[in-house]
Amino acid sequence: MSIPVGLQLYTLREETEKDFVDTLQSVADMGYQTVEFAGYGGIEAKEMKKILDDLGLYAPSSHVPIEVLQHQLENQIEYSLEIGSKYIVCPYLDVQTYLRGEQNLKTTLESFKEIAAKCRDNGLQFAYHNHDFEFEKTEEGSYILDRIYKSIDANLLVAELDLFWVKKAGLDPIEYLSSFKNRCPIIHIKDMTKDHRETFAEVGQGIIDYLSIFKMAENIGIEHFIVEQDVCERPPLESIKMSINYLKSIGVA
Repeated sequence: MSIPVGLQLYTLREETEKDFVDTLQSVADMGYQTVEFAGYGGIEAKEMKKILDDLGLYAPSSHVPIEVLQHQLENQIEYSLEIGSKYIVCPYLDVQTYLRGEQNLKTTLESFKEIAAKCRDNGLQFAYHNHDFEFEKTEEGSYILDRIYKSIDANLLVAELDLFWVKKAGLDPIEYLSSFKNRCPIIHIKDMTKDHRETFAEVGQGIIDYLSIFKMAENIGIEHFIVEQDVCERPPLESIKMSINYLKSIGVA
């Protein structure tokens, strides 16, 4: 399969805080081809680009908090362009402040449109990463997440679907992903434990049917698989190695 496998570095947030470059080295050594940033560890863009090149890594995307997107977007755009990224992703919104209530949602949508237009004007693409709370219903009866994508043109906003959270919300990840054909260039792959807790598991160790998802990925228009594990029950480096080893075993990585 030609779709590269990457890691969302939030998974290794404690490790990168201790030694960012050494952590990137470990990720590359395991066989990950890409990384998705969740902060840059204070490393300047030009230096980061050299580090990535030296390690044979590529960073297609970065998670950037909404406050930074609203007040420091130009700096983020410059950083993304310098390291060769294509996507700037809003990773999270406080549901009460930004999504719940018609006026809050309308204000968020207008903000997203402005951010997305600036990204587009600079040759970048804006994306949104979901959790499960976006599957609350709006006053008009649709899911908040569907309302977001219905309200903003596809050439401005694309999806980074996190399939764990789709499953957590009670939806079928395969069916929901299918509805985003050619609008979901990145998916977050994380598994869900087989027990009643429904918490995070290494890819291939849980109940989500990733084999079927991988088979349909190219037809959907997916460009990147990004492994993420918000919380690990073993050392995070061990967890991400388990995930990449599974993906190698089935010919995905």
